[in-house]
Amino acid sequence: MPLVRIGERAALDGAARHHITLRQALTNEYHSVLLFSFQDVGQNKYYCMEAACPHLGAPLENAPLEGAEDDDVEDAVVVWWHQYDFQLSTGESSTGLSSCVYAVEIRDGAVWIETPPPADAAWEVVEVRPVTEGACATDAAFAQIPRDAPQAPQASTDAPAPTFDWATVPPPDPAPRTLCAWATLVLSTADPLAKVAYTQYAAESFRSGQCRAIGGGRWDAHGAWVTPESETPPAWPPRLPSERRVEPGAEGKRGKGGTERSRIALLHALANIEQWAIDLAWEYVAYSRSIITRAPRLSAAAARTDAEACPKPTLPTQFYTDFLKVALDEAKHFTLLQKRLMEMGSYFGALPVHHGLWESAVETSENLFARLCTCLLLTQRSSTSCTRHAAST
Repeated sequence: MPLVRIGERAALDGAARHHITLRQALTNEYHSVLLFSFQDVGQNKYYCMEAACPHLGAPLENAPLEGAEDDDVEDAVVVWWHQYDFQLSTGESSTGLSSCVYAVEIRDGAVWIETPPPADAAWEVVEVRPVTEGACATDAAFAQIPRDAPQAPQASTDAPAPTFDWATVPPPDPAPRTLCAWATLVLSTADPLAKVAYTQYAAESFRSGQCRAIGGGRWDAHGAWVTPESETPPAWPPRLPSERRVEPGAEGKRGKGGTERSRIALLHALANIEQWAIDLAWEYVAYSRSIITRAPRLSAAAARTDAEACPKPTLPTQFYTDFLKVALDEAKHFTLLQKRLMEMGSYFGALPVHHGLWESAVETSENLFARLCTCLLLTQRSSTSCTRHAAST
């Protein structure tokens, strides 16, 4: 396999573990790997491994290491959920599973790694992120993770807080165990502040390794897909009782931003789009694992054959981590808009809103690819018309 340059050795030696995101220049396909660095006789030794566990697809970046302090780091293993151990040098496991490992070379003071297949793919480095060693989990910490995920009490108040700070919302207790349970919690939350907060907590939980699995259900003995209640999102995300809902196009004229009233209306319309965008991003997570409610069921059903009546999920972990990033971005966008509205003496919810984005998502609920295309196009089209006049505010 060809090699790709990761960075200068001196810079990479500053952390024992790096999460590296690669992208194919032609297809825009993403792939994540981990680069491990160990001190050995005055200089560092490097190992590169897949960033996701081949068993559950959960991120390995915060998994604990065993044997890393011994003289021979060749025997060091990444341990996931007590029993899945992957040797850094070979990727082999005592369970019979194996993780892909990639060769590492040092050239002119820079670190290069072997690229994933296919051999003719042109991979480029998108992100090199050091993993904080203090955040790496231990087996004792894994044992304390709750096994159930009931929904946390909703933060419900119709009046906006004096400041819009998601950190004022306590994390759910107990925290959801799977990404789909987090998605269900966010989609079931009416209060925008709590919705933003739970999105932030979900991202922190997944990145730290506390949330390790995608979730979404399983095939039963009769060939039917069964989804836990904690991972079954509502058909229509709730909104606060004070919301004034109108049909699309009936919100009233927003103007072109020439007056403060017009600018508030434009920002309010953008905030409405961003709040739905948070839900849509989470809905992709909840509906898109080959079997997490509707689209997962559809994608798994499409993969069925006479020889394999209950196929395994097919979408890669990167699909979910990408949409988790989208949800986090949309939460940040909504926060910025809400804070700006409050600076102008208003707040989100002060004006009528419509549910057009979600209505369009419902229309494509039986086709995963149609839903992805439709919702992305609608979000782009809806936001462009408002952004054109609202940027100056």
